[in-house]
Amino acid sequence: MNSRIVVDGDSCPVKTEIMEAARRYDVGVLMVSSYDHVLRGSEGVEIVQVDRSQQSADLYIANHIARGDIVVTQDYGLAALAIAKSCRTLSPRGEIFHPGNIDYLLERRHHHAKARRGGRYFKGPKPFTDEDRLHFTGVLLKLLRDMQENVQF
Repeated sequence: MNSRIVVDGDSCPVKTEIMEAARRYDVGVLMVSSYDHVLRGSEGVEIVQVDRSQQSADLYIANHIARGDIVVTQDYGLAALAIAKSCRTLSPRGEIFHPGNIDYLLERRHHHAKARRGGRYFKGPKPFTDEDRLHFTGVLLKLLRDMQENVQF
């Protein structure tokens, strides 16, 4: 399997789980974050740090992913770009982004941004829990297992 796990690392709460799963399945990891965040690499984990501008990590990732990569991000725009490049894409909570749900998620994001500009505010995301962490790990391991089993020789 030549795929790797590419992580939007600025606010990813499951970096350790990603590195453990990658080691288990002998898959490389690319973690991308701004210089404002300190990431520690390990064997099989490449760290790339980009400037502080808002979209730098997303743009770097979009320009360096390839078909078959797994992309972990909370950003729906980056998820849409990854899906268009035939990557498997999931959130740190284990939600799988795919062609059947990404348009809805982008539209909802647009609607909320428009409402915020009009003075309306929404609750933020729920706090990240141990249950979210376990769910993510299970989804990632299943995805890696399925990819490994579908390798063509």
